Amino acid sequence: LSSCSGLTHESHRKDVEQVYLRCSEGSIEWMYPTGALIVNLRPNISPASYKHLTVCIKPFKDSAGANIYLEKTGELKLLVRDGDRSPSRVYCFGYDQGGLFVEATPQQDISRKITGFQYELMSKGIAADLHTASAPCRPCSDTEVLLAVCTSDFVIRGSIQNVTNEAEEQDSIIHVGVNKLYRQKSKVFQLTGESGNWRGQIKTLLECGVKPGDGDFLFTGRMHFGEARLGCAPRFKDFQRMYKEAKDKGLNPCEIGPD
Repeated sequence: LSSCSGLTHESHRKDVEQVYLRCSEGSIEWMYPTGALIVNLRPNISPASYKHLTVCIKPFKDSAGANIYLEKTGELKLLVRDGDRSPSRVYCFGYDQGGLFVEATPQQDISRKITGFQYELMSKGIAADLHTASAPCRPCSDTEVLLAVCTSDFVIRGSIQNVTNEAEEQDSIIHVGVNKLYRQKSKVFQLTGESGNWRGQIKTLLECGVKPGDGDFLFTGRMHFGEARLGCAPRFKDFQRMYKEAKDKGLNPCEIGPD
């Protein structure tokens, strides 16, 4: 039922099943859905920290057979309608806004249906980072860049080799050639080919209009559902300037060695 190893479940009523997930990320796959699932996310952290969490879910591309609701004290708010084909759409809400209630829809032939989604729990600060609805394409300030260097899941110096657009998913894929790898949480950037060059892909919103360009950039960002999502990306020479200015004043939040 779930790829999260912290899964426990119990039969609550004949047609409603309780599922408890202890992991901070994972996935649910419900084959031949009938009745309903109540999904309880109970990460192994202090309950006092729950109010600082954001939950994000990303339905599988071919997920079908159930509606997904946000449920709190018996009230249901529709999150994902059965058959909604919004590729790569991510739905986020505060942990304290409620739990997930997954209800099977009436089907002529349930044997062909599988409902599934990935989920992630993260701090509200990181979630706001990923979903800056007000100005997602705004350049970062010097302070934001220096903080991103310290807190991002990946930090690299590299150049844009190519940009491909995914109109359906409303994303652009930046194909990056890596000149220096400062940090990566997951192995998104890897050695490729006989030339021994490091390569990787970073996704950003299509509306930001990223184009291939000359010169080096400092790419920072976060991992989100297994993909690298772009955060701050100043030109490398601009980053060197702001890093040196902050260091001279003793204001740089962490050491990275920008050369």
